[in-house]
This record gives sequence, C-alpha cells and structure tokens, in this order.
Amino acid sequence: MSGKDATTLDFYAAEAEAYAARGQAASQDRLASFLAALPPGGRVLELGCGAGQDSQAMLARGFDVTPSDGSPELAKQAERRLGRPVRVLLFEDLVESGAYDGIWANACLLHVPRAALPDVIARIHAALRPGGAFYASFKAGAREGRDRFDRYYNYPSADWLKQAYGPERWTRLDISEEMGGGYDGEPTRWLHALAFKTA
Repeated sequence: MSGKDATTLDFYAAEAEAYAARGQAASQDRLASFLAALPPGGRVLELGCGAGQDSQAMLARGFDVTPSDGSPELAKQAERRLGRPVRVLLFEDLVESGAYDGIWANACLLHVPRAALPDVIARIHAALRPGGAFYASFKAGAREGRDRFDRYYNYPSADWLKQAYGPERWTRLDISEEMGGGYDGEPTRWLHALAFKTA
C-alpha cells in the first residue's frame, strides 16, 4: 500500500509558491517541548517541511536538522528559505535505522492513506535512536476524506491513532487535542502526538 496520494501531491506541486509565501510562523510552543526532549545539538529529521520555517527554527537553536518534503516543488521553496539542500523524501521511502534523536512531522502525516499509516509510523520508529522523540499532528475526525482543495486526509480519532502507532513500540505516547486552523481557513480540531521510542 502506497503512503502517498497523487492528487494531494499534485496540489502541492501546483501551489508550492503560494503555500510557501503565506507567512506561517514556526510552531514555537510545540517545537520547544519537542526539542527539550532531545540532547543538545541532536540530530533531527523533519518530514514534510513545507516552506522550511520549523527547520529554520531548529537550526537556529543549534540542532543538526535534515529537512525533507515529498514535493520537489516545496523542497525548492524550503531551500530558498534555508540556504541549504532539502531532501525530497516520500514517507514510504524512509529506510534509515537508528539515525535520529528526533523526528518532527508537523501537519504532514495527515495525508498518508489510513491503510499505509501504520507502516509509515513503523519506518519512523526504526529511524529513531533508542529513547528518540517523534512529534506529529493530524486533523481529527471519524473517517478519511478530502477537503475543498481535493487533498486527502486520514482524519483519525485519538483512539484510532493510538492503534496506528502501535503503542507497544513506545515508552510514552501522549495525544492532545486543540482547536486551530489550516490553509483552507476552516476551524479545525487538531490532534498532537508526541511519542518516545523505547530506550
């Protein structure tokens, strides 16, 4: 089962410049909690970096960051912001083992088809070092579907997401919910998941 949705990738290819130019700030509060769990200067993989603002914030704090995105067009936008190469990486192509102290996946894994999400999370788990931290955020819901831009979302509940993570893999898995927004301008219930790999 593929971890990508072609229609969603086509949206980001077509809208990369506008998407990157919208001026979204880095996720400072969530980033601070995530980075506090890592060793100083630790190695971080950002999945779905978009315009690169979160990678920029982590680099500014002295972390060894590898920014990546599944869209070559968005990766180019992030390269302009960061002044460094951005890896083009589909989630299903992550094959590293024990390579990172942390993996940051803000508002990107929400596009992975439900049937493929457990495998993608298993790949992320494998790529982490023992004790490593993994943050991801999802638009909450009851069933998968598409938004008005025809982007696919897996729209999980907290209980469904816990099962997809495979709770036995993690020493801790915290999932919180809050209201927020998104590119579509619609009020959105978000799930924020922070997990720690068994040491």
